[in-house]
Formats: sequence, C-alpha cells, structure tokens
Amino acid sequence: MGGISNRMKEIKRRRHRKLKVAKFQTKLKKATQSERLVMADKLRKMTTGCEVLINAMGLEERKRG
Repeated sequence: MGGISNRMKEIKRRRHRKLKVAKFQTKLKKATQSERLVMADKLRKMTTGCEVLINAMGLEERKRG
C-alpha cells in the first residue's frame, strides 16, 4: 500500500525546480537573446510564479515597436 505522500511529492518538485532555476542562472551569464527567450518559456512551463523570476533574472528585456 504505502507510497509517497502528496506533501513529499511537492517537496521533491520544489527541490527540482530550485536546482533548475539555479542552473538557468549560471547559463544566463553567457546566453544570447534567443536563448534567454527559451529560458523564459521553460520557466513559464515549470512554475506558477514565473513572472517574478523572469523579471528578477532580466530574461525579457527586448525592444518592442
């Protein structure tokens, strides 16, 4: 019967997201503009609070017009 509880699943997901965000931050230093857009898309799919992270990392700084 057992198995992993819902709380432990969520903790595991949070830890994994934290590692992925840290990896994105290290890659961000050498990323081109197109790579930054791809990172922003991946962050949007990964977490609900993505806009805060995207603004903090400066991923979507492009000229519009």
